[in-house]
Amino acid sequence: MELAALVTSFLAPFLPQLLKLGQPLAEEAGKEVGKQIGAGSWERAKQLWQRLWPRAEARPAISGAAVVLADDVTDKDAQIMLTKQLGKLLTADPELTATLKELLADEVAAAGNGVSVTQTVTGNRNIVIGQTDGNISIGRG
Repeated sequence: MELAALVTSFLAPFLPQLLKLGQPLAEEAGKEVGKQIGAGSWERAKQLWQRLWPRAEARPAISGAAVVLADDVTDKDAQIMLTKQLGKLLTADPELTATLKELLADEVAAAGNGVSVTQTVTGNRNIVIGQTDGNISIGRG
């Protein structure tokens, strides 16, 4: 999974609170979301946000996408939009990319452990149709 997608999926549940960071109610709500997701996730989300937002806020496409996603954190189109815009920012800013990778080291490692699907086709001229993504290995057994 690319870093922009990982950042988006990690931050999405917290975006309503992160956009209001500094307000006491937002802090408490963020802690509650963090309890549901996992220990330390709210603190890590804040760390990511504090590194990312100053650079992202200056880009209207990113700040707009974050606001749209904060309105409905399950909106797949908004997630795609934010991921795409973050990808552009991270491509242009290698220092930020390295910082975010460091903060999300555990998640980046876990994302690298993809799903493995094995298909066995027997017979003559049999065809399997499907969609693949990521690393593909084709062999004859």
